[in-house]
Amino acid sequence: MRLNLSLTPNKSLVPFEYQKCLVGAFHKWIGVNQMHDEISLYSLSWLTGGQILKNGFEFKSGARWFISSNDSDIIKSLINGIQKDPQINYGMSVKEISFCEVPQFEMKHKFYLNSPVFIKKREGVRDQFYLYTDQESDHLMTQTLQRKLEKAGMNPEGVQVYFDRTYHSPKTKKITYSGIECKASMCPVIIEGSSEQLTFAWNVGIGNSTGIGFGALK
Repeated sequence: MRLNLSLTPNKSLVPFEYQKCLVGAFHKWIGVNQMHDEISLYSLSWLTGGQILKNGFEFKSGARWFISSNDSDIIKSLINGIQKDPQINYGMSVKEISFCEVPQFEMKHKFYLNSPVFIKKREGVRDQFYLYTDQESDHLMTQTLQRKLEKAGMNPEGVQVYFDRTYHSPKTKKITYSGIECKASMCPVIIEGSSEQLTFAWNVGIGNSTGIGFGALK
């Protein structure tokens, strides 16, 4: 399920590193939960509809933000939380909530991204970042999706995730979150599997840290 949120215009400049505020709003709406440290079965997009200024973003006509999850209880909690307190930050608040109809996916689909795919793997005492240029990325994205499917009680077999390396303009993004610089890929991904597995991926995102705004699929 996917919630499309329409937000009011900002009253103060929205900084480039605004994702933490969105995550804070999400957990405020969800309430007391055990999801902070678990593998995320939900996906938060980035804001769209803004203008880039020198030191941040301006959303004169408001912004759009989507939150999706395969867990209907999360969506219900979100709606209740938003209705009680629609405020986010920077003078922005939720003015309208709508549901996005779940697309019908075939056995193979190319997904464009709302936010870059972040892939990491612990190597000794540090994390190694992987990009669309690394063949290992495909295996790691597939592995992460399989773990999420298993956690949700779904069949993980037969699913494959890989970057569309024929894409004409892939990009590497550097994003700072809580003081940590992350390298991520803005490149479409192709997913093969059952229609249920593809719908699940559309809901929970791809790669690591989907719960803080990475790997959101359009």
